[in-house]
Amino acid sequence: MYLPTHFAETDPARLHALMREHPLALLVVVADGIATADPVPLEFDPAAGPLGTLRGHVARANPLARRGGSEVLAVFGGPQAYVSPGFYASKREHGKVVPTWNYAVVQARGTLHTVDDAPWLRALVGRLTQHHEAAQTAPWAVDDAPADFVAQMLRAIVGIEIPLAALVGKFKLSQNRSAADRAGVRQGLAAGTAGARAAAALMLPDDDPAPPDPTRKDPR
Repeated sequence: MYLPTHFAETDPARLHALMREHPLALLVVVADGIATADPVPLEFDPAAGPLGTLRGHVARANPLARRGGSEVLAVFGGPQAYVSPGFYASKREHGKVVPTWNYAVVQARGTLHTVDDAPWLRALVGRLTQHHEAAQTAPWAVDDAPADFVAQMLRAIVGIEIPLAALVGKFKLSQNRSAADRAGVRQGLAAGTAGARAAAALMLPDDDPAPPDPTRKDPR
C-alpha cells in the first residue's frame, strides 16, 4: 500500500477501533499465482500475540479452509468520502485545487491457521453473535436455535486464526491541507451522507494535524 508519512496512522487505539467497527474484512491470499479476496467478518483479539490475532470462520467448501499455512492480508475498510474542491478555502484564493478522496483503511498481515474443532467454533460463533446482536432490541443467541441444527451448522464451517505479523493504517484525512482547507473539508463532509459524516468525524483536531508535505499537493 502506498503510504505517505503524513497519512500513516500508528496509534493502536485508532487502528483497533476501526477494525472493531468495520469487522467485515477482505481476506486476500495468493495461491498458484492467483489472488483471491473473500469478505469475512473477523474478531480481533489484541491480547493474543504482540500485534493481536484475528479469528473467524469460513464455509468448509471455501478454498480458504484448505489454505492453512498461507500468508494472508486482511483489509479493513473504514469511512470514506469524496472531497470536492469546493470545500477548500484555497479554491477561492487561487483555484489550484483538484478533487480527491478521504478514507481510512487498516491492513493486517499474518499466517492463516485453520481450526476444525467444534468446541472452539461454538465459542467463536457465540462471541461473534453476542457482540453483533448487542444493539438489537431482542438479541438473538445461538442457543435460540435447536441444538441439533447448531451442531449441523458447525460441521459446515472451519475456523480460521491469523496471528498478526504486521498492522498498518492509512488514514487519508486532509492532513496535507492548510487549517482553513481542513475546516472546509470537515464542514463539507459533515453536511453529506452518513459515510461522509463518519469520515469527517475521524479527522484530527485542527490543533493536532500531521505536518503538511510541501512537495505533494494532494497525494492519493
